[in-house]
Amino acid sequence: MYQQMIFPNLPVADIEVSKKFFTSLGYPLNEQFSDEHTASVVVSDHIVIMLLEKPKYAEFTTKAIADADTSEVLLALNAESREKVDEMLDKAIAAGAKETRDAQDLGFMYGRAFDDPDGHTFEIFWMDPAAVEGGPEQG
Repeated sequence: MYQQMIFPNLPVADIEVSKKFFTSLGYPLNEQFSDEHTASVVVSDHIVIMLLEKPKYAEFTTKAIADADTSEVLLALNAESREKVDEMLDKAIAAGAKETRDAQDLGFMYGRAFDDPDGHTFEIFWMDPAAVEGGPEQG
């Protein structure tokens, strides 16, 4: 089966600040697709976040660039354990992120969220494998 990839493109104010933030979280940059206005952040084999300074981002859309103080999308990334959720949030906060809400603990699922330096919201979550297989009531 063909494995699609996803490339969320995010407008940023300062590419160097964004590069430092995401590499502080442990994500490598794909230098082949990064330059002085763009950064290609490799999250996994199938997820690459493209960070583009706002003028560069504007080259790809005819729409106004939204202020990150509004919410159009939440970027949710799974973690392998509850502890890894907390580790990622600790790294993000140390790198300059702001935690955006209290942890959500639903028993079968645990998550926390942060805003990156540009205000994009990322949710890091863990879900009990039994809940993935059989639904929340199984977790």
